[in-house]
Amino acid sequence: MPRHAVIVSHGQPSEPDVGEAEIRALSDAVQAVLPEMRVTGATLAKEGALEAAVDSRAGALVYPFFMADGWFTQKALPKRLEGFEVTQLAPFGLDPALPDWTADWLRRVLSERGWPAQDTALFLAAHGSGRSDKPASVTRGFGKALAERMPFREIRCGFVEEAPYLADMAEGLGERSICLPFFNMKRGHVLDDLPEALDAVGFAGVRLDPFGCQPELPRFIATALSSA
Repeated sequence: MPRHAVIVSHGQPSEPDVGEAEIRALSDAVQAVLPEMRVTGATLAKEGALEAAVDSRAGALVYPFFMADGWFTQKALPKRLEGFEVTQLAPFGLDPALPDWTADWLRRVLSERGWPAQDTALFLAAHGSGRSDKPASVTRGFGKALAERMPFREIRCGFVEEAPYLADMAEGLGERSICLPFFNMKRGHVLDDLPEALDAVGFAGVRLDPFGCQPELPRFIATALSSA
């Protein structure tokens, strides 16, 4: 097993220290359940943070805490890692274990409310992109994977930056519905665009926090790192 791992997120360019604190908190939580590996975190937004995290950590695993495999993971991150002896893993959103893990989470949500899946709608709220079809494709693929595991009444996908937009797809879902943000952290679009869209159409279902807020997440990432 590699001795080191670095969890990398995009961060918050307008407030780089905020994103840096978030990813450091996550890496500390992963470290707590994976003591045999040294785990740290860094963002792309904080100048020099990634380079400092991977410097002198030859053979480290770099775990992109991103929901899709797009420009940041295919271009920006590899460029920043040039010259370092590290291994970049697939992003969090494409982990083949994620649909099963999420299905277990959603089953708990349904059980708490006594809702049968077949009577409940699931709304995947995601970022999307006006320049690439990859983010939306990943979201739809994830929705399809969940449909294979749970008999939801229907599963809809809506996006911030491309059609079909959030409000259009959230409308008319009824009270027995769950909004799952396909985002890693609770900031940015999750704090403004998403609630604004849901409120605009009177969404009355359950509003979940994104993946980064789930208490089981550190163990999930620890498992991914230990099996890499």
